[in-house]
Amino acid sequence: MSSQSEISPKSYGVAVALCGIFGTMGIHHFYLGDFLHGLADLALLGIGVWLIMSGQPGLGSVVILADAVHTIVIFYLLIVEKWRDGNGLPVRLR
Repeated sequence: MSSQSEISPKSYGVAVALCGIFGTMGIHHFYLGDFLHGLADLALLGIGVWLIMSGQPGLGSVVILADAVHTIVIFYLLIVEKWRDGNGLPVRLR
């Protein structure tokens, strides 16, 4: 078993909750210190909303759906403790 210093100092519960509630916005990535990934998630959501608002609801929905599927995958990886924070440390339940 890993020692405590090899596990992310970020809270497993907070990361899972943020992903489950605000997943498509990428808030959990910002919390975990992976800012580029968080910006990419936020940009996907923004682009999808912009496309819907600008009269292209089909394409916008596809972009938001892709972001949602990505979020589901990350949520699963967080739950099974296979996701890492921005420093490469595993996010695990202590």
